[in-house]
Amino acid sequence: MATIDRQTATLALAHALSAAGRGLPVFPLSATKLPALRSPHRGEQPPVRCRGECGLPGHGVHDATTDPATVRALFAAAPRATGYGIACGLAPHQLIGIDLDVDIAYGNDSVGALRQLALQHLFTIPPTVTVLTPSGGRHLWLTGPADTTVPNSAGRLAPGIDIRGNGGYLVGPGSVTAHGRYRLAPGTAHLTPAPCPRALLRLLTPSRRPAGTAMGSAGTPESPGRRGEGLIQFVLAAHEGQRNTRLFWAACRAYEHGFGDALADALTAAAVRTGLTEQEARAAIASAERLTRGRG
Repeated sequence: MATIDRQTATLALAHALSAAGRGLPVFPLSATKLPALRSPHRGEQPPVRCRGECGLPGHGVHDATTDPATVRALFAAAPRATGYGIACGLAPHQLIGIDLDVDIAYGNDSVGALRQLALQHLFTIPPTVTVLTPSGGRHLWLTGPADTTVPNSAGRLAPGIDIRGNGGYLVGPGSVTAHGRYRLAPGTAHLTPAPCPRALLRLLTPSRRPAGTAMGSAGTPESPGRRGEGLIQFVLAAHEGQRNTRLFWAACRAYEHGFGDALADALTAAAVRTGLTEQEARAAIASAERLTRGRG
């Protein structure tokens, strides 16, 4: 097993260096798809706002770099890394990831939902780099304008469609996770990330609503810009016996996408509506935050 682990780590580094050579900022990931380097701020009183200003590695996506020497140093500090993340929203590509999930829990056709959005808003997805995920989903790589900030979101466009934008990252092809390997879709290895269609870009950069207590149609508090609406609906659909599990899963996804804090109150309200107490809901969300950030 140790030999396999070393080989996997060596291949992960090789793939990461290749991506960095194409101008894609990378950093090491563990088999859980979370950053492989532990935060140097573990044990400090939250919230910790450092994004690498301290000069130490272990800040997740903020460690991402295209410098080969720094990439090697990061992987040397993370000998159990089995993959690599690619930071979105950074120069020169300003990468935008369209994550088409096939999670059974959603029960939705994300590919079909994207096709319906394209028909409704009159855009087509151009041929572009496509990465196949172990679960049967796929990541579409697009590029955005340098002056446009695309936020991360989960299920806002449609259930099962997640967006990886500024502050988010994609699992790079060649990475090995606990569920399998990420690989380039046949016929896309020679492509470069295509420009995001303007109509789609408008959907990805919704106008921000004023801060306040806006409520959804079902009376559920919304997060800023309605990000994570799909996660809230996922929690609301929980039956007895799965309420904690669904809430914990949704909170982990929110923190992985970078808007866990912004969505915490809405997730709590949704969980309370399913029958959990506020204390139980807050505890589950806090556990999700510790899990995702403790590995960052």
